[in-house]
Amino acid sequence: MSESYYGLLDEEKVFKDPVHRYIHVRDELIWALIGTKEFQRLRRVRQLGTTFLTFHGAEHTRFNHSLGVYEITRRIIEVFQGRPYWNEEERLLTLCAALLHDIGHGPFSHSFEKVFDTDHEEWTRRMIVGDTEIHNVLLKMGDDFPQKVADVIEKTYPNKLVTSIISSQIDADRMDYLQRDAYYTGVSYGHFDMERILRVMRPMEDQVVIKQSGMHAVEDYIMSRYQMYWQVYFHPVTRSAEVILSKVFKRVKDLYEQGYKFKQEPKHFYSLFEGNMSLDDYLRLDESITMYYFQIWQEEEDRILSDLCVRFINRQLFKYIEFNPNLQMNDWPRLQQLFAQAEIDPEYYLVVDSSSDLPYDFYRPGEEEERLPIHLIMPNGKLRELSRESDVVEAISGKKRTDHKLYFPMDCLTDQSDHKEIKQEILSLLFK
Repeated sequence: MSESYYGLLDEEKVFKDPVHRYIHVRDELIWALIGTKEFQRLRRVRQLGTTFLTFHGAEHTRFNHSLGVYEITRRIIEVFQGRPYWNEEERLLTLCAALLHDIGHGPFSHSFEKVFDTDHEEWTRRMIVGDTEIHNVLLKMGDDFPQKVADVIEKTYPNKLVTSIISSQIDADRMDYLQRDAYYTGVSYGHFDMERILRVMRPMEDQVVIKQSGMHAVEDYIMSRYQMYWQVYFHPVTRSAEVILSKVFKRVKDLYEQGYKFKQEPKHFYSLFEGNMSLDDYLRLDESITMYYFQIWQEEEDRILSDLCVRFINRQLFKYIEFNPNLQMNDWPRLQQLFAQAEIDPEYYLVVDSSSDLPYDFYRPGEEEERLPIHLIMPNGKLRELSRESDVVEAISGKKRTDHKLYFPMDCLTDQSDHKEIKQEILSLLFK
């Protein structure tokens, strides 16, 4: 079936957007995808998980972000029109992949994935090629069209240029979330001159490149990404909420496996615990369902589950200290032993959490995920890798920064109505 099944809308639709001002939709195909139940579900999944407990404005959703990535991609394609290497026949494919790239995210995505060993990218693929409204919309473009969209998102599509617009070290996805997350958290780090970057982007054989005259705008973008990771994404308070969230999920799973009788059965999670979750079950899971259970589980008989839910719902988070595994690992067995003696289960209440980020990487062939570096196109038409031209980027290139924190419930240790001596020893070890 040809592309003619979907044409243009009679009149352009616009979404008012605080970051891009307007998001423009002219294609019937895009409008139909936005209307599917799987895409509308993204309104019930926050973009930044537990960050709203640190930055109270961070209530925006994957829905907002997905529209933003679509809009940036649409603008990039406008710049590319009529240029060598750009094939206009791949326009709708690129726009669909941009819109749907995050469709598979679950509630509080990353904590959820860690505990239940699921992968949002796999769910994204299943939603695009499985029995869904999205699949039926895409199918009208041709039998192989849904698979092509999935391939672009999975980075296996033969035309690497199309993939790099949505996923590379400078792509529509990052350009949207940096600005959007900065806007909603209220910080000033995530802002950079996107209009300038879009104007200097050029299509090449296998990737998007940047005109050398736009190098400073790209430096600004990379520094803003660097700052956002350490000031927002890895904020220690957000990580504390995430630690508690992960432990709630872990406790529920452990109790289920032990045959515990819940007052409120976690029906929505059963197939997940049993490892046979269907697509329909997964689509029913969103953050409103998850928060409902957390609210109810505050009343559970199990002391640990109840306490962790109370902490999460009421923002009674764990305290943290800097923790250097190389220097402090000797204290670790003793701390675990003391926590157990004080009847504070170390499995749930003594947690080392690590975050690491690589702000920019040059090309390292053979690595598991080969990151294509950002290339500048020089006035003579030759390509130069960004960190060879930019001192700023060279300074942070390939430098992985890792940060470890130890999380624990300070309130349990300062309440010395029982196990007083043990708790004092714990505190002296933690704060020595």
